Amino acid sequence: MSTLAVRAWSRVRTLLPGRDDLTAARRDPKRDLLAGLTVAIVALPLALGFGVSSGLGAEAGLATAVVAGALAAVFGGSNLQVSGPTGAMTVVLVPIVAQYGPGGVLTVGLIAGLMLVALAFARAGRYMSYVPAPVVEGFTLGIAGVIGLQQVPNALGVDKPEGDKVLVVTWRAVEEFVKAPNWTAVALAGAVAAVMLLGARWRPAIPFSIVAVIGATVAAQVLHLDAAKPIGDLPAGLPAPSLAFLDPGALGSLLAPAVAVAALAALESLLSASVADGMTVGQKHDPDRELFGQGLANIAAPLFGGVPATGAIARTAVNVRTGAGSRLAALTHAAVLAAIVFAAAPLVSRIPLAALAGVLIATAVRMVEVGSLRAMARSTRSDAVVLILTAVATLALDLVYAVLIGLVVAGALALRAVAKQARLDQIPLKADLSGEHSAEEHALLAEHIVAYRVDGPLFFAAAHRFLLELSEVADVRVVILRMSRVSTIDATGALVLKDAVAKLHRRGISVMASGIRAEQRQVLDSLGVLELLRYEGREFASTPEAIAAARAHLHGAGVLSVPAQKTTTTSEEPAL
Repeated sequence: MSTLAVRAWSRVRTLLPGRDDLTAARRDPKRDLLAGLTVAIVALPLALGFGVSSGLGAEAGLATAVVAGALAAVFGGSNLQVSGPTGAMTVVLVPIVAQYGPGGVLTVGLIAGLMLVALAFARAGRYMSYVPAPVVEGFTLGIAGVIGLQQVPNALGVDKPEGDKVLVVTWRAVEEFVKAPNWTAVALAGAVAAVMLLGARWRPAIPFSIVAVIGATVAAQVLHLDAAKPIGDLPAGLPAPSLAFLDPGALGSLLAPAVAVAALAALESLLSASVADGMTVGQKHDPDRELFGQGLANIAAPLFGGVPATGAIARTAVNVRTGAGSRLAALTHAAVLAAIVFAAAPLVSRIPLAALAGVLIATAVRMVEVGSLRAMARSTRSDAVVLILTAVATLALDLVYAVLIGLVVAGALALRAVAKQARLDQIPLKADLSGEHSAEEHALLAEHIVAYRVDGPLFFAAAHRFLLELSEVADVRVVILRMSRVSTIDATGALVLKDAVAKLHRRGISVMASGIRAEQRQVLDSLGVLELLRYEGREFASTPEAIAAARAHLHGAGVLSVPAQKTTTTSEEPAL
């Protein structure tokens, strides 16, 4: 076997389930089975609701929860993660359904799954941790708003208006409701949402979502509430796997939406896994393996008519709080939902759409953590700007653009803050002038030599300010740049430094540099800065050496009348 094949197989083995997973599942199976049952009860109305909201129907949500939930539980990188359809993914899927239809969504899910597997092999999981917290909080707030607005048509009991912009659809739904009010639907949605929100405060351990949905369904049947539209017929079981939805001719146009879905699946899944780690002691997920598991889940789910899936923060949190300790809990959750699909489809089909709308409205409200948002907004002005901008962009545009805008703005503000750390300070020469100088010579040196210490990063965001400050130097014969405290320098910084040195040379001012660090020499040398500084020997290891050269230069120019003397390196500061 070739070396490449050995490496590839070794990489595959790191992404596959191991003995530790089986050992953990055997540790306390009763507790895991109970946790899985509890999560399934919570997940059922959410799976149905998100399936309906996506535009592919409740059966698509159930298929996703069963197929993706099982595969992600086995192959994912977290022992506690629960996967399935989520509100964030629904937000992205709605415009895809509107433009490409159900077949386009299934194709996008399949392509996104392949992308996630590729990201896992490329070890991209670790990079997701670089997404700033204000961006995460901002798009979570925006998602909550979009999920709530998406439920308005079903909560008002009107047919969903045309359009893929949630604000437009919501406004049109309100207009339809005003023309023909359906107070039955409003009452059911409001009652379900109220039971969930108030019940969660009263008894957090009780799954009030399923209690409220059952109550609404019984009320609709007993009271013969014809205005309460039910989900409709559901197939008794999962469809046979098929690739009939795949249209090779449309693959090119679906690549961009697939990238968006893959990015969201990766981000939300890894965020959810991190939340699970933080809620426990001794648990740590493998980000690359989590991407691999989510990739397999998203490859398989479309084959059974399911929508793209991600790790679900709410269901994962329930899983952890109910005592789950291994993957057996998430696998049990998928198995229970499968049993419901096969055995209780006729009953599930009678659930009113307004009741599911109430579930998702309550879910959206619970997604908003006011305390966390308030703390983030008060931390710094930059964080507040990024958070608000990301949330507004999620509502007005879509989630992918919102995240990109948030990342760009956060990056720009971070660069601005780092650039402010770069300083060019004039420093006195007393510490570097030895006692061998006479008072007259000391005065002449101080009059004709100016020393600057460059602190911090000299890169593109700070370089031009550096050039402006250095170019304003006047009435001196020698400028000494102390470079030992430069933390980093990029090509822009090196070019600006070269330009500043050249401008000072043209004005008859000699520039000397001291203390250039070894790691900065490559960029300075490749762009010709060192060559320029070495001209006439103007690059030195220490500041006293640079002063000695400056003194010799002034003597040669006739500014100093006394002969050059050798300076020592004794000083109050380090030589560099």
